[in-house]
Amino acid sequence: MGEICPKCGLPKELCVCETIAKKDQQITIKIEKRKFGKLITVIEGIEAKDIDVKDLAKKLKSKLACGGTAKDGKVELQGDHARKAKEILISLGFSPDTITVKSNTFFRGRR
Repeated sequence: MGEICPKCGLPKELCVCETIAKKDQQITIKIEKRKFGKLITVIEGIEAKDIDVKDLAKKLKSKLACGGTAKDGKVELQGDHARKAKEILISLGFSPDTITVKSNTFFRGRR
């Protein structure tokens, strides 16, 4: 028999802790401008103790075909991927009501 999850008491294969945690997250997606005018998409508000942030970043980078990193409980993706990232997070089981996409003022002329 496998290991038992200390939170829910189920075997690790049947653990539902991450599924429950996905429903309670307050996630914010925003675009930031970095050096030389480069844009990055920052996804904040993910509880690192409940959800594997590195694995989430890996899935997002793969589906968006971009580079990025997971650090300090945030996922940073190279480029402007706010709308697509929200759709992918919803497909991964996060609640659409808890995901907020913030718009920035430096895009006024572009959009």
